[in-house]
Amino acid sequence: MKILVTGRNGQVGWELERSLQPLGEVIALDRRQLDLEDLKGVRETVREIKPDVIVNAAAYTAVDKAEEDETTATRINGEAPGVLADEAKRLDALMVHYSTDYVFDGTKKVPYTEDDEPNPINAYGRSKLVGEGNIQAAGGSHLILRTSWVYSARGNNFLRTILRLAKEREELAIVSDQIGSPTWARFIADATAHIVRKSLEDRSNNQFQPNLYHLTAAGETSWFGFTQSIIEQAQSASDCSLRLKTITPIPTRDYPTPAQRPMNSRLATVKLEKHYGLQMPFWNAALQLCLTELY
Repeated sequence: MKILVTGRNGQVGWELERSLQPLGEVIALDRRQLDLEDLKGVRETVREIKPDVIVNAAAYTAVDKAEEDETTATRINGEAPGVLADEAKRLDALMVHYSTDYVFDGTKKVPYTEDDEPNPINAYGRSKLVGEGNIQAAGGSHLILRTSWVYSARGNNFLRTILRLAKEREELAIVSDQIGSPTWARFIADATAHIVRKSLEDRSNNQFQPNLYHLTAAGETSWFGFTQSIIEQAQSASDCSLRLKTITPIPTRDYPTPAQRPMNSRLATVKLEKHYGLQMPFWNAALQLCLTELY
């Protein structure tokens, strides 16, 4: 079995190349090998490889930059996934695609379910929602996994940014009124491997149904709470390079960004847990495991 993974050098793509190995031959491609801006090239590459499974971990993730370049964001996050889904249907392949909490406006007071109506408030969220719609319209065997606040021990992410700033500054001001579930990229990849295996079994038994699920860690916190936990665990690991002494909570209005962020990014995962028999790890426990790679 051939498994095509896009976005090899991204946080989730990097982990997928390891997690999917037991399931078959993993062909992981980076942007140089498969540029999602080149829709014709995407079709040609898929037709050449002829995968049985496509896992699309590539994306335009520069949320603030997307406000100025929504066309490119939509091409990569919206149009390219539709092309991948078309080709997956033509090959009768399973397609797995990652989406985001940013398809919601964040005004709900409790975690969002898969049945809640999307209403993105920034260009990035709109581009990802286009991708969801194009995949569903293709009509093939697909799974859309929405996740949130992704971090890992490599790449550009909130965890690594905080650790870098904590070595440079004595004080940090961090937003405390946006709530979500920090989710380790390795957990996403491991869960995806389980989901793919179970979905292939369902397909062989004619029990598979295309679907959309929420996939995040358990529990919730703010960016401020996430920062506190990162620093506490780094200090417990005796990181003597940290200069940080004070972390100050601030409201979103005191940290303006080009792209508006949802205040509530919590996603309910009951549907995924029930269908695939998964146990979501608590976000802080997963963070501790991730940091063992750095200390």
